[in-house]
Amino acid sequence: MAREVVWAGTAFSDLESIAEYIARDSAHYAASFVQEVIDASRTLSEFAERGQRIPEFGEETLRELLIRSYRLIYQIDGQRVLRTTSPSGSRVRPRQGFRTTDRVPC
Repeated sequence: MAREVVWAGTAFSDLESIAEYIARDSAHYAASFVQEVIDASRTLSEFAERGQRIPEFGEETLRELLIRSYRLIYQIDGQRVLRTTSPSGSRVRPRQGFRTTDRVPC
């Protein structure tokens, strides 16, 4: 079943921050990382359950995909997948941003 993938505003700004950080060393690797995140987000439309449950919460609807050393955190909400944040392992914030539903092309 295809779901709508919706990015929270915080998810997009987190991705920008991570890309800026990576770009300090390599613009090429920053662009590659952003593309990996976008590609992974696209797959959630059809395969939302592919991510593992977040160990700290154990809730069925809160999931994560690991991309390099970052966590792509999202929540499955019926026909939608709410893409919430991309923090590093030390910045887990899965519950932020659920009220914002800024659509970002993915």
